[in-house]
Amino acid sequence: MPAEALTVAVIGAGGKMGMRVSANLQKSAHTVFYSENSPAGQERVRAAGREITGTDEAVPDADVVILAVPDTALGAVSEAVVPWMKAGSILLTLDPAAAYAGLLARRADVTQAVAHPCHPSVFLERTTMEEWADTFGGQAAPQNVVAAIDEDAPGETKAAAEAVIRVIYAPVIDVHWVTVKQLAVLEPTLVETVACMIGTLLNEALHETVHTVGVPEEAAKAMLFGHVQIALTNALRGSNPFSEACEIAIQYGRDTIIREDWKKIFDDAELDKVIARMLKLESAAD
Repeated sequence: MPAEALTVAVIGAGGKMGMRVSANLQKSAHTVFYSENSPAGQERVRAAGREITGTDEAVPDADVVILAVPDTALGAVSEAVVPWMKAGSILLTLDPAAAYAGLLARRADVTQAVAHPCHPSVFLERTTMEEWADTFGGQAAPQNVVAAIDEDAPGETKAAAEAVIRVIYAPVIDVHWVTVKQLAVLEPTLVETVACMIGTLLNEALHETVHTVGVPEEAAKAMLFGHVQIALTNALRGSNPFSEACEIAIQYGRDTIIREDWKKIFDDAELDKVIARMLKLESAAD
């Protein structure tokens, strides 16, 4: 499967992620078919200058089939799509939860891969206004991608998957290959359970500072936004040591806010539990 000339089918092309990946594929040299069932989604696809192709027509000739549908629909959609796929093709999903939970339909002659964007790093050295405006990634700001693929996938199949991954999330700095389980630990555990939760906690703390304590909002935002940057660069990159007084405040915060057993979120059972909740399943265990 030569990576430079592929046929790609996007299933769910009118959804949020479907529109994002389609925009980049439209600019590539690949032959791309866009499939979308909902009338509103079809309208968005056509408004972007792309034609709608039925799933039953888009899938059989595709080298790579991208399922850009909600996590909770991936099982049913893959059950419908995989039987139509040609031997040697790749089923590419954009989030690891369903793959980790074993919900995707399998065929011995179809390779499964999953690739999730890292989004532009908080430490990215942006040089243009377009890069500053692209906080999500996939437009102007470079980002990394973490991906997983079947262990027995041939080298050329992995290369073809990476070629498409680099297009849909472009501009891409690097694609980091891990196992499906490792990717599931990264998301949700590391970045959603921890990082995104802390982001919402910061927002709640800002609200309390402004609306309960009465600090002027602009002053509170100025102090918080600047200190978020210095906290991240000091803690994650070791740019500067925290002061002795700050270390005391940090420990008070940990003792007051953080549960002693919080690291249990990295246990397999807890990973299964949160993914089951995300997918609305009773259990995500293999």
